[in-house]
Amino acid sequence: MLPILFGSGTRLCGYLLDSGKQYRTTAVLGIATTTGDAEGEVTLDRSRESPPSPEAVADVLRRFVGEITQVPPMYSALKRDGVPLYKLARRGIEVERAPRRIRIDAMVLEEYRWPRLVLTVQCSKGTYIRTLVEDIAVALGTVGHVGALRRLAVVPFSGHKMHPLDSLESVGAAGGLDALDALLLPPDLVLPGWPAVELDAAAALRLGQGQAVSAEPGWPLGAVRIYAPPRHFIALGTVTAEGWLEPERVFHR
Repeated sequence: MLPILFGSGTRLCGYLLDSGKQYRTTAVLGIATTTGDAEGEVTLDRSRESPPSPEAVADVLRRFVGEITQVPPMYSALKRDGVPLYKLARRGIEVERAPRRIRIDAMVLEEYRWPRLVLTVQCSKGTYIRTLVEDIAVALGTVGHVGALRRLAVVPFSGHKMHPLDSLESVGAAGGLDALDALLLPPDLVLPGWPAVELDAAAALRLGQGQAVSAEPGWPLGAVRIYAPPRHFIALGTVTAEGWLEPERVFHR
């Protein structure tokens, strides 16, 4: 899954950076590669060793659920002095990386048939599945790499239908832009946990011009989604303790 925002909706991209994600990955145990995935060169092959038992695998996986520490891989987009780490790695340069705290909310073992281990992982932002697979392999007394990886969901879009590029091309060819527009989701889905307030037409017009408007009694203090009648999402704003609703991000209709 890759959420794509259009028009003024792109101003919501930053709110997706902290979103949790869900992946399905096939770990190949017993073989290490330079990149931690199937595209790298094999650096160590221990696939002929005795495989860990299913009970050992289940025990190790339980230890990786919750808050854990990861060292980001060299083959990543993180930067050192403005240079992406993967560019340094391709030149044979390895630099020290500080460990990071990440969270594994759930991990389901779907299949274990040596040397393949199929997992569904629900995790926090900043989680490197390649590193997770390598660390699990080490805990099992072997090595490993990612053989396949698919992102199944990005919070809060879990459960929403995904549209492959070739499907969108077919929809566009058959029905034009109107047919493609009909597939778009409302942008306010990005912030499902935010409280919402609705303005009357006059107040919505003023707020849309960047002016603060009076807050109504009972509105929650802090960040809110703002709607104009009839329930049209127009802005993000803040309800202040002084009784004002101040616009923060206004979206064009």
